Amino acid sequence: MGKKLEVERIQTGVRMEKRMVKVLKGLAEYHDLGLGDLLEGIVLHAFEGKSPFSRKSQELIKDLKKVYGMDYGTEAAHRMVDR
Repeated sequence: MGKKLEVERIQTGVRMEKRMVKVLKGLAEYHDLGLGDLLEGIVLHAFEGKSPFSRKSQELIKDLKKVYGMDYGTEAAHRMVDR
């Protein structure tokens, strides 16, 4: 695991699509993480071009997307508009 890394965290005012947030919260809860910790892990993996999710987590995400009606994927990344 390595040496602890002391960091300074700040509050952010980001807005995200509602169903996506529900999926992320469900995933964080499953892994016993806070939402911020989950998002930090996702970003750190993405910055290095790595997938942050195991096959088991990917299956859970698929199920959570169905539960919360998140019926879109990466193709929607640049097409989302507010109501």
